Amino acid sequence: MGWMKDETGLGKTPANYVPLTPLSHLARAAKVFTDREALVYGDMRLTYAQYHARVSRLASALVGAGVQPGDVVATLLPNVPAQAEAHFGVPACGAILNTINIRLDVDTIAYIFDHGEAKVVICDSQFLPVCMQAIDVMQGDAPLVIEVPDTQAGIPEIGEQIDYDSFIAKGDPDFEWIMPTDEWESLALNYTSGTTGRPKGVVYHHRGAYLMTMGTPVTWRMTLHPKFLTIVPLFHCNGWNHTWMIPMMGGTVVCCRDISAAAIYDAIADEGVTHFGGAPIVLNLLVNAKDDERRTFDHTVEVFTAGAPPAPATLEAIGKLGFNVQQVYGLTETYGHVTECLWNDAWDALPHDQQAAIKARQGVAFPQMEDITVMSDTMEQVPMDGATQGEIVIRGNSVMKGYLKNPDATAKAFAGGYFHSEDLAVQHPDGSMQIADRAKDIIISGGENISSVEVEGALMGHPDVMLCAVVAMPDDKWGEVPCAFVELKEGRTGDEPAMIAFTRERLAGFKCPKKVVFCELPKTSTGKIQKFELRKSLT
Repeated sequence: MGWMKDETGLGKTPANYVPLTPLSHLARAAKVFTDREALVYGDMRLTYAQYHARVSRLASALVGAGVQPGDVVATLLPNVPAQAEAHFGVPACGAILNTINIRLDVDTIAYIFDHGEAKVVICDSQFLPVCMQAIDVMQGDAPLVIEVPDTQAGIPEIGEQIDYDSFIAKGDPDFEWIMPTDEWESLALNYTSGTTGRPKGVVYHHRGAYLMTMGTPVTWRMTLHPKFLTIVPLFHCNGWNHTWMIPMMGGTVVCCRDISAAAIYDAIADEGVTHFGGAPIVLNLLVNAKDDERRTFDHTVEVFTAGAPPAPATLEAIGKLGFNVQQVYGLTETYGHVTECLWNDAWDALPHDQQAAIKARQGVAFPQMEDITVMSDTMEQVPMDGATQGEIVIRGNSVMKGYLKNPDATAKAFAGGYFHSEDLAVQHPDGSMQIADRAKDIIISGGENISSVEVEGALMGHPDVMLCAVVAMPDDKWGEVPCAFVELKEGRTGDEPAMIAFTRERLAGFKCPKKVVFCELPKTSTGKIQKFELRKSLT
């Protein structure tokens, strides 16, 4: 299909076919944007020429340390320059990048080292003790450890391992990168959260990441030379692939190690940050920032939010502060975001609260994706009526190769020719999707399905609520009922009956929480609320 009768001489050649890889973006940027600012962290400033040279030194030094194509190089790093450099330097020597969550426990890190067969670990000094403890309990061969101190953050070198700058100094700035010969070659290894067992190793290919970097600027309406702030951890879906993307645009990556309202406002005011991504908790930080944390700025900041459905009240509030927030959706298995809440100009005339409710939708597929829709258990399209629930299923080039060393889980995830998200959603008449809940988060009370997202959205409209999470609580009569965990704004006092009454004004009675617990909510490093911890507290 699609072949002409005679295609003699029309085959692939080095002149007309090059495997797609995000590495090409930095290689080009070093030539095209040579002297432009590429990477910023405090008083450290790198041009694209300097960035490329350091990446080349890293790749060269890794080869000198015995790293071969196909080996795994792990990192335990926050959003510091070494993490950005590793995103290019590790694959530039043919290796696979495994960015590990810095908040994981010793046992889980040891499991990831073993499962991924890490040859090298590049580790921040703050997390070096945990790293070494993990190595001590590994079953396999210990990786080489490279220490990355952070003097800008006041984190000194421990000194028991070779330090990062000394290591890359051994490398050749003119090292010839080992580019993929097949775009299906593995680029990165990312592990799922593992809240229900051992984390699964998600394998990315060069093609998927490259196409993600091409689709994202379209969705984000990017022009040349954006200033991008690293709020999303670079160990989470490789920072949604943004670090690989920015060199294509000749932009600047502004590293942010510790996330706070003050740090974000300072970066916007001082560095001219134009774009960042973050979970809804980041939006809450900005909305509820103290006066002395806020800074004025004269441009609109474009924000991707993902990780959990943001409350309409939060979206409405932050929209008034100079931020244009766009809801996106994805998973570790999809390289991060693969749907966007594509705005319709006809919605401009709607009241602000209705606009915010629409912006909370997960939307439609990114340009590089083939099909993302909502299907029933029998893999049939659900009615696009905004009410009938089904599962979000995903097909396209920015879907993982599969789970490392787990063919059964891979086959299950790809059943029926789509990746199964396990997220329940409805689909509106315009095709846009809106998450109702994770399958495991649905509360079934007396035979009625209750969406925790819907209850959370109602609670977030209360002026005293900073954050909230709703989970199922065992009940003798109904089987289970909603229980709300609420984190209050500073200085506010919790009133359980009043909070429940507030929801009764907005929800059907059976959907209202039967108990409200006021506390600080447990969160992941990406700002997601750990509902499994809340469930454990009720057993």
